Amino acid sequence: MSSKLEQKEAHQTNGVVLPILAVPVDCLTSPDRQQLVEPSEFLEPNGEGVEVVVLESHANAKGVREEDALLENGSQSNESDDTSTDQGPEPASPLKETSFSIGLQVLFPFLLAGFGTVAAGMVLDIVQHWDVFKYVTEVFILVPALLGLKGNLEMTLASRLSTAANIGHMDTPKELWRMIMGNMALIQVQATVVGFLASIAAVIFGWIPDGHFSIGHAILLCASSVATAFIASLVLGMIMIGVIIGSRKIGINPDNVATPIAASLGDLITLALLSGISWGLYIELEDKAYVNPLVCAFFIALLPLWIIIAKRNPVTREVLYSGWEPVIIAMAISSVGGLILDKTVSDPNFAGMAVFTPVINGVGGNLVAVQASRISTYLHMSGMPGESSEMAPRKCPTPCNTFFSSDVNSRSARVLFLLVVPGHLVFLYTISSMQGGHTTLTLIFIVFYMTAALLQVLILLYIADWMVHWMWGRGLDPDNFSIPYLTALGDLLGTGLLALSFHILWLIGDRDTDVGD
Repeated sequence: MSSKLEQKEAHQTNGVVLPILAVPVDCLTSPDRQQLVEPSEFLEPNGEGVEVVVLESHANAKGVREEDALLENGSQSNESDDTSTDQGPEPASPLKETSFSIGLQVLFPFLLAGFGTVAAGMVLDIVQHWDVFKYVTEVFILVPALLGLKGNLEMTLASRLSTAANIGHMDTPKELWRMIMGNMALIQVQATVVGFLASIAAVIFGWIPDGHFSIGHAILLCASSVATAFIASLVLGMIMIGVIIGSRKIGINPDNVATPIAASLGDLITLALLSGISWGLYIELEDKAYVNPLVCAFFIALLPLWIIIAKRNPVTREVLYSGWEPVIIAMAISSVGGLILDKTVSDPNFAGMAVFTPVINGVGGNLVAVQASRISTYLHMSGMPGESSEMAPRKCPTPCNTFFSSDVNSRSARVLFLLVVPGHLVFLYTISSMQGGHTTLTLIFIVFYMTAALLQVLILLYIADWMVHWMWGRGLDPDNFSIPYLTALGDLLGTGLLALSFHILWLIGDRDTDVGD
């Protein structure tokens, strides 16, 4: 009957299979009429003409577009993709990645990020003897929390923009400008709020053990934290946008380079800003007490402007409403690591903690951020968060599946894990040659340090594999939720394992230190 839909044949148009349906045009609903591609006439067996319309299959077109952009494993697929029907700007297909290509792309940004953490460690090793760090020791609690902003904000921004670039959402100038404006306003809102909350956490964690509270020191911490977070996020956000745009232009996967480069400058810039701003405000604390609250009020007063800009942008509106839980919880986790640092950095038995803490925390956070960003991009190619997909298993993966399976994410996990030992050896040699840390690098120290670093990265990579897929299954975008948790756990694990290693070395008497001012 002509009133019933009857599939006649498959119609091939530009590589996409389009169903041809025999149906009177009058029977089509309004949405269906809008999807008409072309009408045709076919003869039924009785010789009567039937008007046939071709309906565009959005699911097929979407699958082809996503398949073109997917970071494929060369050993997994030998089929060539058909040409997409999308006549608009198409995302450039990334090169198929092998272990060698992944390692080659990650190596330089990883070393650059590592030297950035080494420089941050050297800075912390120097500024720990400044008066502001001696008399307002809660500043040490701010260090992991604010350095963790690169995980809470900059790395999340890098992962979000890398995914957008890989799936073609930054190919036109209009889309690019919209992504830039919305995301820059968003991270300014997040930086200001997280900086303010980090100062409150520092005051609380500093007050609980000693029972001492100073309103002047509390305002100093607030002003220093908010100003540092705001300025650092502004500078690093602009750098991230340039890196991701440049990566796409030269054919490099932004997931492999954006997050390490964010960390390479993030630690150094943030720590330098925190040290300089807190030192300057500390000098003004006695003579010009009004400067500290004025600085704090100025940056908080800018919040409504950034909120309005981020709220008007559909790209960032959802994150503005729902993206607070991970950054706030991650800040709290990093602050616990800061409390450990505060209690160990002034102890002669833990000499060297100041210079090595940013290094071990930074390297672990950089590697797990790369892996989380890659897995997230891989999942985004299969659909939207919460959609059923074979690539997004809901069950907890086994360590064998995480590190020894044949898929591309397991391959990248192995590559990243193998970078830990040679990378840390280079960084330790650099620190030793610059005579940082007030400590001698003995063989047993290197063994304990490497054990802590390997254990940290091993745990983080496994948790990343589980967390990203779990969040995807729950309908949460891993780009916005996973990296803050992972880098904060990296800070806590790195600081805790490093402190444990120093304590064991002190117990066995293998700490040759030369503590000086």
